[in-house]
Formats: sequence, C-alpha cells, structure tokens
Amino acid sequence: MDFQAFVDTFSAMTCIISIEKFPDGHFGNIRLVAGNKAYVDSIEDPNNFVSNQMVSNKFIPDSPYENYIPKDLNFEDKCYRCAVLKKPSHEYIHPDRYTFWLDMYFMPLESNEPNKFYCSYSQQVTIKADSGIMSKLSADTSSAVLETCIKLRGTKNFKHTMDEVMNDIRSICDAKLSCILLTDEQERKCTVLCQSTAPEVHVIPMQDYIEKCFDNFYDIVETWKDTIAGSTCLIIKDKYDMGVLQERNPVWFDSLRGADVDSLVLFPLEYNDMLLGYIWAINFDINNTMRIKEILEITSFFLASEISNYQLFNKLEIMSSVDQLTGTYNRNAMNNRIIRFVSEKDPKPNCYSVVFADLNGLKQANDNNGHIAGDLLLKNAAHKLMEVFPECEIYRAGGDEFMIIAVDLPEQLITDRVEKLKKESEDPNNISFALGIFYDDKGEDIRVAMRTADERMYADKERYYAKFPERKRK
Repeated sequence: MDFQAFVDTFSAMTCIISIEKFPDGHFGNIRLVAGNKAYVDSIEDPNNFVSNQMVSNKFIPDSPYENYIPKDLNFEDKCYRCAVLKKPSHEYIHPDRYTFWLDMYFMPLESNEPNKFYCSYSQQVTIKADSGIMSKLSADTSSAVLETCIKLRGTKNFKHTMDEVMNDIRSICDAKLSCILLTDEQERKCTVLCQSTAPEVHVIPMQDYIEKCFDNFYDIVETWKDTIAGSTCLIIKDKYDMGVLQERNPVWFDSLRGADVDSLVLFPLEYNDMLLGYIWAINFDINNTMRIKEILEITSFFLASEISNYQLFNKLEIMSSVDQLTGTYNRNAMNNRIIRFVSEKDPKPNCYSVVFADLNGLKQANDNNGHIAGDLLLKNAAHKLMEVFPECEIYRAGGDEFMIIAVDLPEQLITDRVEKLKKESEDPNNISFALGIFYDDKGEDIRVAMRTADERMYADKERYYAKFPERKRK
C-alpha cells in the first residue's frame, strides 16, 4: 500500500503507525510511517501551536514515535490494540504534557508482513474541553459515570458517599484494592480520602500503611507525575509495563513489588490545573483494561470537581468558624454553638462547665511593644488554654477574652485546672488570665451559665489587680 497516498486523502491530521510484534507476544518499535500535510505541519510549522509542544520539530518518515512525544504506555497500548488486535478506537483526552485536548481516532489496516502491523491515527485539537465530544460514551460507560454523578450530587455525607463510589470503582475494575489519595504540596503530606478492599483481601488501612511503612509517603507520591510522563494516566498490566516503571521510578517499583502489586491503574485528580491527588486500583482485571480506562478517565474528571468543591467548602467553613490569629473557634462559631445548645439541636449533655478567661496585660504589650507583640501574646495565651483544656471547646469571644465549654467532664477536674491557671497567673513571667467558672448538671440555660461565669471572671480580675495594683492596665 502506498501509505503516503493514503494519508493524503485525509483532511484531518493523519498518520500511519507501524508496530512490530515479537515472538514472545510483546510489541515494540512503534513508528510513524507517513503523515499528511496537516499532520506534518502539526510537527514542523513554527506557527502551529501544536508543533511548539513536540519533542522534535522535524518529521522523518518511518521514525520512532518517541521522536515527537515522550514514551507513553497508553499510546502504545492503543496502537497495539488497533493494529494487532484489529480494534478501532476513539478517545478524547487532555495529556498533561499539552495545553490542548486531543480527539484521537485509531483504525486498523491490513498488513502482508507477518510481524509488522499497521493502523491509521487521526487527531483533532481543541483548546478547551468539548463537552459534546466528552459525552459520546458507550452505554455501559455512561451508566457507570452517571451513577457516580448522581450519588455525589445527592449526598449529604460526602465521605460516606465517596466510600460507596470507591467500592463501585473497585468492583468495576475487579481490583483487589482501590483508593483516593489527596495531596498537599505546601505541607508535603498526603491523606487517604477513601479506599475499598475486596472481601477476600485483608490489609491494614492505607493511611496506616503509608504512615507506618514510609518516613514520608509524599516523597514517593511527588514522583508519580514524572512517571506518568505527561500522559493522562499510568496503566501497568504486565511485566513489560513493570519493566518500564522500574526504569522510570525504581524506588516506587520496589515498593509496589514489596506490596505484591502485579497491575496498577493510576489517574491524577486535577481541577483548574491544580493537582488534588490520585485515584488508583491495584491488581485489577487486565482483560478489561480499556473499559476501566474509559470509565476512570471520565469519572476522575467529575470526582476532581466534587473533591475541589468539598475542600473549598471546608476552607470556607474553617474561615467562618476559626479565629485566624489564635486558631481557636471565633465568635461566630461561639454564637452558633450557643444557638444549637439553646434550641437543643445539639445533644443535651448530662453536665457542662463554662469558663471565661480574660487575658491580663494585652494593652500594656500593645502600648509598650506594638501590636505584633500583642498578637504574639494572644497566640501564646490561646495555646496555653488549648494545652490546659485539650478536650474542650475554646472560643475567642472577642479582643482578649476567651470562653471554654467543657461537656460531660467532672466539675472538680475543670475547677482544679482553673485554680491552677489562677495561681500561675500571679507570676509576672507567666501568661496571666482572669478566670470565672460556672458548672451545671441540672440542665439550666447556658446563657445563664455564661453570664454567671463572666461576672465571676470580672470579680477575679478585680481581685487580681487589688493584689497587684502595679499591673493594672492604664
């Protein structure tokens, strides 16, 4: 066949790909045999934005595909399935190495050569994701993705629903284990959002595993992006793929082999160009690789969006309820807690204590050393209260005043802690508080408890300044 004449009949960017099959069943030597003008221009034309992202800007017929894109196991698998197994395919993807989306079509061609096979490859490029193309899925894939979306959009318990979704994904993959790992680049930490394990598999929770078996698992996780090498995902299905992984990432390869991992599918979870984490399944059904890839490719797109929204909601919730200076709950959170307490929307405790703590000396610190010193004093005061009342709710009621709510803790325990703080406060070298406490085990209105504790706190402040008049604020 005159391959050049054949591709020249196409208007879309099209090339012919050849692939050799070895006696042991493996394949290699994937080459771009010929390309039409549109395809060659996508490589050579300096005014073509696609060519600016190629490894080489000179098209040479019958050259290895790696001359133009980095080695990509997913691309190789596509070529093999189409050329050797005679399975046409279509895929719409956004490889990380490109700034554009690729609409890819593979069609098998006949070959008279016993160990060399051919397929045509056509592509169209879109700058932004085309929802119309993305929605053209098989009925099976559409059903699986739609079920996930419905679960996520209708949930009132995000983490519980994510557990359900992860169990569905593991079942689809027929995998031994599947997991979503969230990453924090600034803190260099990773946490398990959810995982699912096959009933016959007995493993420790993934979070425990990465904490106990690694000094910092993030050191391995941050290598995954380079290992994926700009593709959409990483799929390891046989010894050949494992060999490529060993070459690219020997440390991770050793950890996988140590965990008896024979196959792996790994997708990054990205939203608005931000990496949120990864979803993976290990020891999956390799006979179902393409279906698994198609489902996860689309599902991960929606999962990333939902996870991003969940994280944003949590951040907003923290901002609305946590005092940014001290790390305690803020006045807004305190008011909401009191409303829930009074309306009995929160469970009614058997007993509770309310403690008011007013920081002594803040004005002097601000006047004498500036507001930075005053802020530091407030931070240290909050840290001290967290240290003394670790199991209690601590609120910054305003300015230099804090409120502590202790639920279902013995009166004597809280009283002893308050008395200890009072004693320490009389040492000028220590952080000093005026304190008032009220204990209730009769179900009285918490607003009465707050008012009484506040009055007792001001009485303690008067006692303190009567004893140490030289420390009275001016």
